[in-house]
Amino acid sequence: MKPYRNSDLRPPIMQGSPPALVPPAMDWDRAPWNRWTFLHVREMVPTVEVWKGLGHVRLLPRHDRPLDGLPVTGSEGQATTLAGLLDETYTDGFLVLKDGAIAYERYYNEMKPHTLHLSQSMAKSVTASVAGILVGRGLLDPAALVTEYLPELEDTAWRGATLQHVLDMTTGVRFSESYEDPLSDIGKVDNACGWKPLPPKGDPSAAWPKHMWEMILSLKDTVRPHGEAFEYRSIETDVLAFAMERVTGKRLADLVSEEIWQQIGAEENACFTVDRAGYALADGGFNATLRDYGRFGQMILERGGGIVPKAWIDATRNGAAYGEAYSTAFPGSYRNQFWIEDEASRSLMCRGVFGQLIHVNFDARMVTVKLSTYPDFLNQPYAVATLGAVQAIAKALA
Repeated sequence: MKPYRNSDLRPPIMQGSPPALVPPAMDWDRAPWNRWTFLHVREMVPTVEVWKGLGHVRLLPRHDRPLDGLPVTGSEGQATTLAGLLDETYTDGFLVLKDGAIAYERYYNEMKPHTLHLSQSMAKSVTASVAGILVGRGLLDPAALVTEYLPELEDTAWRGATLQHVLDMTTGVRFSESYEDPLSDIGKVDNACGWKPLPPKGDPSAAWPKHMWEMILSLKDTVRPHGEAFEYRSIETDVLAFAMERVTGKRLADLVSEEIWQQIGAEENACFTVDRAGYALADGGFNATLRDYGRFGQMILERGGGIVPKAWIDATRNGAAYGEAYSTAFPGSYRNQFWIEDEASRSLMCRGVFGQLIHVNFDARMVTVKLSTYPDFLNQPYAVATLGAVQAIAKALA
């Protein structure tokens, strides 16, 4: 079955009783199934609630602007409109906050304001924001060795790495982030975290990790000295989360609830996917609504808003460039589990595969959220066009 855009005829995935088209367990997060599953993760895998609490809901006043027809450039360099680009790039939800007010909000693919959407790796930034709070309280020290918090890692590739190395993904741990290979390390994560069954080519007699902690303990090799270079590896966020759980005695879902979700005035409960041991997947298992992702981005825009220490936000924005030079599609600077767009603006981004984005533009006082279900894990033309549209919106709202 081919991928379909919002303007295409929608196949009857999970429609009917019983439904005729049911997402396969091995490929539920792949196209075209992800167009349904990313909006229904709680029906696919086990989850744990991230409670919004009983406190205030942060109101988002409406100052709607007519941006559907805004001229932007499409993924193939063609002239198009914002509405056209959102269709072209498999958008499920799109939100623009200007000075804390809703300037533009659109839902597609049967997504609604109360629908939770899988964040993929935007979850890393949510997790790290809680880490910033714990650093501010003196419970975590970025300069400390990871083994001070998780002594079991003395027998793993993280021996000698600092927490800052983990935060910046500059440890030397050997880990393959090959999304298309079910036998890669990230493929093993899919199984360990409870997302996927053992792949057809996987040897059932082999020692496949039963959960994420076993996955971490299984990584013994390094490819370079810690701190030498940036390499994107999702497992680093899970190491960070276990350190956070160890120093607080609380599970990640409760930490995010207490320290972030109840504090930003979230409108809806969120959730994490969990593994067989009840561990919430820090590197990509978070789910929330479009507006609540916007509220999280607004908190970052407000330099922590009294929730995350301002010093942590400033340190994150001032991260050094690692790896390749800055580029429009894949920025070369990564700090504290956030992407930094460029050296001039220091705009921060939370990013996830299949087209998830929270873009925080400090200069324009603007937060943009795009929730998507690309057919591909990564699509550089879509990413370039999306960031170009974000810049066009900032100019239009100036």
